[in-house]
Amino acid sequence: MFSRGQLVFGVLFAIVFICAIIYTYRKDFKLHRQHYKGTLWVLLAFIGFISFIAGIKFIFT
Repeated sequence: MFSRGQLVFGVLFAIVFICAIIYTYRKDFKLHRQHYKGTLWVLLAFIGFISFIAGIKFIFT
């Protein structure tokens, strides 16, 4: 399926990519807390709305 070199590259790429994402997130954490207040409520409302739609689907089908 994949050669050994491709697997090594994939694993190393994933590790470096995840480390870069963590680094940039931590670097901008204070800025995110300042500018994106209340986004947790938006996420919860979205999950609740999707759950409501799924509940209606299962009730009426």
